[in-house]
Amino acid sequence: YPTDTLLPGMKLGWDRTKNFNKTLTSWASLTDPSSGSYVFAIENSKVSHGLLINTGQTEFRTGPRYSSLVNITETDEEISHSLNTTKNASSISILQITSVGALRLMELIGGEMHTLFYFPGDICDFYNTCGDNSYCNTTRDCECIAGFQPGGQYAWGLTKSKQRCVRKSQLSCQEKEFKNIRNMKLPDTKYAIVDNKVG
Repeated sequence: YPTDTLLPGMKLGWDRTKNFNKTLTSWASLTDPSSGSYVFAIENSKVSHGLLINTGQTEFRTGPRYSSLVNITETDEEISHSLNTTKNASSISILQITSVGALRLMELIGGEMHTLFYFPGDICDFYNTCGDNSYCNTTRDCECIAGFQPGGQYAWGLTKSKQRCVRKSQLSCQEKEFKNIRNMKLPDTKYAIVDNKVG
């Protein structure tokens, strides 16, 4: 049962046989080890991501950089993320959620701690920053994807609203290809069905 830190050999995520989820929970503060408001949990889906949750609301979802640094196991019995174990005692990796809701992967090499990954890195890491049919670009502005344009407003919370991207023209079933957009995080898979056997 990890608290705020995952060590090599430990697993984070879902044991589907017991319907049990192992998560990381932040400390309340730097000096108070009681449970804080941040939780790092693994999605229970075929294409799993890590979710940073603050008092029940998803704030961040991990992307490709995180996925390249941890071992991800997705079977009928479990969906888990773990760190590499090594026989070299002078090099140990740890994954930790901080009391302010940041996720960091560190490596201890010869008594010195090095940060390999720190999340969130910028505003684009916030969950659903730009809304549907849009993306956060390299200048941290929201843009509509090709075929969509800004239009209308929708309520977000009680006091905030953000621009919505709407389709420029009706969807045509005659189109023979999908638009390829590079360097994007995968879409939210909470309600998706994925068949890993399809090439």
